[in-house]
Amino acid sequence: MNKPLIAVADSVFPNLEPAKEVFSNLDATIRLATEPTKAAILDVAREADALMVTFAQIDREIIDGLERCRVIGRFGIGIDNIDIDAATEAGIQVCYVPDYCLDEVSDHALALLLSLARKVTYSNRMVNSGRWEGKAVAPLWRIRGRTLGLVGLGKIPQVLIPKAQALGLKLIAYDPYVSAELAAELGVGLVTFEELLQQSDCISIHAPLTPETDNLFNTEAFEKMKPQSLLINTARGPMVNPQDLADALDAGQLAGAALDVLPSEPPMADSPVLNRDDVILTPHTAYYSEDALLDLQTKAARDVASVLTGQAPVYPFNSLDDL
Repeated sequence: MNKPLIAVADSVFPNLEPAKEVFSNLDATIRLATEPTKAAILDVAREADALMVTFAQIDREIIDGLERCRVIGRFGIGIDNIDIDAATEAGIQVCYVPDYCLDEVSDHALALLLSLARKVTYSNRMVNSGRWEGKAVAPLWRIRGRTLGLVGLGKIPQVLIPKAQALGLKLIAYDPYVSAELAAELGVGLVTFEELLQQSDCISIHAPLTPETDNLFNTEAFEKMKPQSLLINTARGPMVNPQDLADALDAGQLAGAALDVLPSEPPMADSPVLNRDDVILTPHTAYYSEDALLDLQTKAARDVASVLTGQAPVYPFNSLDDL
């Protein structure tokens, strides 16, 4: 096997040493694009044997420009930034890492839920502004006995479930791709989306971004939620409409929201969810820990290396069997 060329479209990592360590066994050359634009990506990837990507958009135009690529490895769980159909048609294996940051995201979602429910960040801002007013945080509600609704019942929410149950929360979930038997094993009631909106005191989103989930939480959805309910999104930003959310909060259709992801990142200065006492924002960091980043780079690189050496990847996303 000749020395492979591995292109990297973009990186959020301090360095790529864990991936380079994996690829050292192949004596590979690694080239990082100067910026996540089509031209810059193709400049390093056109003749590459593999392409690795974090958040850059890998569309059909880029894929059509890849002359030797055998595998695209995603540094992440979701693959909505990769044109899977185009990759499959080109005979390119797409791999991802569906089992990293499970604890990180579930912990972050729970931390946001607790902070919302106890108005921690609001209280902190209030005290630091010179106000010591316990009455200002009223009303607060006991968490035990409340219902947490999960949108999606994949790996991350399955790790979240026992943590939430330890707080005394009741669990229901909406996931049309999960069996009632699995939900029952997890101690979760499986419901329709409308039932989840109507019954939940807190809702935590853990579904992938698809045409069906894009703009899932909009005016129509918010109108069906409890006035005291809370919304947490650590999944994908476009699943929650920011303007509709702000309008619903103003109308008292829900009590608060915590968002780690937004449709536009970073948000525009005039974003309707900025500078609100009833909204907590974190900068897309739910996935992050030093441990998780090590896992992510290592697992993504190992699958790319496997494909390049003629082996089956552990985490294939698409199937090339029918080509």
